[in-house]
Amino acid sequence: MIQETVTGLPPLEVLRRAREFFETRVPATGAFVERESDRHVVLRGQGGEEIVIAAAPRPEGGGTRVRGSTLLFEQQLGRFFSTLPPAARAEEPGAAA
Repeated sequence: MIQETVTGLPPLEVLRRAREFFETRVPATGAFVERESDRHVVLRGQGGEEIVIAAAPRPEGGGTRVRGSTLLFEQQLGRFFSTLPPAARAEEPGAAA
């Protein structure tokens, strides 16, 4: 299952938060870093389950696009995404143009 969201955080901060979330906030089904770069992190969890999270600046501007893929950790991935602050929209007052 692939999930996607857009956040106002920079990509490296999204990946840092993903590592922390899956290592500490999901103790019964924690997942730990197997591979990573400045654009993605691959976590390995219980039973060898893989979670892949990619984060990249949106080409059209206005935040970071975050995509996550997993088979068994769908609920935990959704919970992680819910912790990310949304990107400000260009039409919202105070948003950067």
